[in-house]
Amino acid sequence: MTQRSSGETSDDGSSEEAPRGFSRRAFFAGAVSSAAAGAAAGVVATGLSGAAASGTGPAAVAAADEVYPFYGAHQAGIATPPQDHLVFMVFDVTTTSASELQVMLAKWSAAIAQYTQGLAVGSVEPDRAQAVPGDTGEAAGMGANQLTVTVGFAPSMFDGRFGWAKYKPAALKDLPAFASDALTPAFTGGDICVQACASDPQVAYHAIRNLARMARTTATTRWTVQGFGRASRGTGQTTPRNLMGFKDGTRNISSDDDFAQQVWVGADSDQSWMTGGSYLVARKIHMLIETWDSDGIGDQHAVFGRTKAEGAPLSGTGEFDTPDFAVKAADGTPVIPVNAHVALAAHENNNGTKILRRGYNFTDGIDSVGRLDAGLMFISYQKDPAQFSQLQSKLGANDRLNEYIRHVGSGVFAVPPGLSAAGDYFGKALFA
Repeated sequence: MTQRSSGETSDDGSSEEAPRGFSRRAFFAGAVSSAAAGAAAGVVATGLSGAAASGTGPAAVAAADEVYPFYGAHQAGIATPPQDHLVFMVFDVTTTSASELQVMLAKWSAAIAQYTQGLAVGSVEPDRAQAVPGDTGEAAGMGANQLTVTVGFAPSMFDGRFGWAKYKPAALKDLPAFASDALTPAFTGGDICVQACASDPQVAYHAIRNLARMARTTATTRWTVQGFGRASRGTGQTTPRNLMGFKDGTRNISSDDDFAQQVWVGADSDQSWMTGGSYLVARKIHMLIETWDSDGIGDQHAVFGRTKAEGAPLSGTGEFDTPDFAVKAADGTPVIPVNAHVALAAHENNNGTKILRRGYNFTDGIDSVGRLDAGLMFISYQKDPAQFSQLQSKLGANDRLNEYIRHVGSGVFAVPPGLSAAGDYFGKALFA
């Protein structure tokens, strides 16, 4: 698709005049090269030397030096094996100018390409004392640390403000209400989400902080969650534990076939710009930690349908044993209770429906009455949000786990495919 030139009228009749003396076409063509030039000037050093100087071990050095590709068919941070740290931020777009939004997304795309290589955008220490640094500097010398940054658009972005209404996918709609909802406005909704994951929390925070800084006149922060430990298993990884002490993500999607059938939007999409993309569902889940911690281990097993130490289904002995929901106890009741979490979520009991889990543990200290404010920042990817809604409708109504959790935040976002090369940017097709 071709870009409109400066001043051309969009389909909704609004004018897209660029600021005088500013060429959007020139910016988009040179955004990445300009950022690279700043980095090449010696702004930030990457790689092994900084990690080795700090006295870290070989594993940490390898992670600090590892770069995950930014350009590709799909955005990084989806099929990527989950890193240890998350910063998830949702923005409200405050401008009503499509051209200003376009510039912001182009700047973000160019900047993310730099950050994921462990580079800065602009100078950390300008020559002039009065000059504001181009980069905040807290990640200088730390390396890439496997950083991925993933961007998605909420249904609200297609409300007509920017001429995007005709590009809204039929699958992108606000989630329905679920029985387990206790949603608060402070952690719900928004226009654009940014998921930054890295092996070092400061590197993930640096990326989000600087993207928010770039967006200051165009978008404002609506809500954010910082995850301190992954709570989902990626391909080739050991299974981590959630804050209830149970292994999380044992049966997570890992095969190429499952990604193709369950995660990636196919060519049959009603919107071609989403082909190769996915849909992100975010749910901030507060755990009633004190109540859970006083529950007996037998009941905890029954709630999840798995053992705590090994993570085995109650019908088996090993973590990766396939759950057998037909096995009965001596009294004739199912060994795995029908309202256990694993029974309700299993694809065998949901017409084959699966979702890719990419959750993180979080803690926000204590709440207003002195209880631990902690839980799971649940993130899932699927080719249609209806997959999540199907599962959550069952879980929200019947899951024993609901005695110990509350869903307090929520959002759904269309995640476009990956960018092809330098000069490409998020949402480019939507401005055509």
